[in-house]
Amino acid sequence: MSPRRNRPHRPPEPERDSGFGHGDVEEWQGEDWVVRPVAGAAAAKHYRCPGCDQEIPPGVGHVVAWREHGGVDDRRHWHRACWNARDRRTTRVQRSRNAPRY
Repeated sequence: MSPRRNRPHRPPEPERDSGFGHGDVEEWQGEDWVVRPVAGAAAAKHYRCPGCDQEIPPGVGHVVAWREHGGVDDRRHWHRACWNARDRRTTRVQRSRNAPRY
């Protein structure tokens, strides 16, 4: 008798090769963007979120998004909530470090 298989056997799904890892393709502002989630355990550096202009510290899960036909320099690290709310945000207002947020 052979051992029991706990996982159903499925053929592998076709994946898009963007050259920077695999991710889902979403449309935003008339362009296709590749969006890849990054687990908190895999986040080892500080990043600046373009949605809220706040820092993403190491160990915090987030998403990486880039234009489908963009290069390595086009990748941006976003908080998950900022990426999901990108259409509801107004233009970015630059504030000084101690300025009130109202």
